[in-house]
Amino acid sequence: MEDILRRFCAYGMEYRDHEGDTHDWVTLLPEVQLAYNTTKDLHEMWKRACDTAFKCMTEAKEYNKQSWNKSHMEPYFKEGEQVLVSILNFNNLKGPKKMRDSFVGPFTIIKLLGKSAVEVKLTEGLSRKHLAFPVSLVKPYFQTEEDKFPSRKKSPTPPDIVEVDDSPGLVKRIIKARRIRLNGRDQRQYLVRFKNQTADEDKWLEKDAIPDGDPHLRSFRPLGGLKRLIYDEPLLKGGYVSL
Repeated sequence: MEDILRRFCAYGMEYRDHEGDTHDWVTLLPEVQLAYNTTKDLHEMWKRACDTAFKCMTEAKEYNKQSWNKSHMEPYFKEGEQVLVSILNFNNLKGPKKMRDSFVGPFTIIKLLGKSAVEVKLTEGLSRKHLAFPVSLVKPYFQTEEDKFPSRKKSPTPPDIVEVDDSPGLVKRIIKARRIRLNGRDQRQYLVRFKNQTADEDKWLEKDAIPDGDPHLRSFRPLGGLKRLIYDEPLLKGGYVSL
């Protein structure tokens, strides 16, 4: 209490109100009384806050430690052991990305690089990559039955039954048109593209041979009119394409 009063006496000489006038320290006694009476409760509150903060920091430290150890474990691999390597950093693999395996290999470990990385011997196609990989991107390789027993004959699997559908598919759109002379008379044909098929499967069909062709013909507007094609060789049964 004496220390508080001493400080307030010194502060009273420096304190100025909004009008610039100084006041005697006696006028500050109500503030001293309020601060002193609430110090006990404030001390208990700060103690609880410190205990809670220390508990939360300890739990967060333990959680971060467990999360780190999950992906940064000490390597349990040995030199000469075969492992699989993640394709996370491989950008030169062929095929669709979604259809690739998550790991490639097996590769042989050349040596251990500390506690968190290994050096492997890559195949010729991947030799441009760096040979060192973190243990988080490496997993052990377990041989399959075919690798363990190469002389064992595998039971043949029955071939898949493929049903051949010769009927024309659904028309996607009409690409272009042409007029040809066949058997002495002009005929109009349309180049049709079918759904779920490539451009190699496009076919020249007459109007009556196009499945559900009326709506597609109405939406088709050839640019520059119908074009006639010229062929040097006969087209079907002695017919020729001419201008």
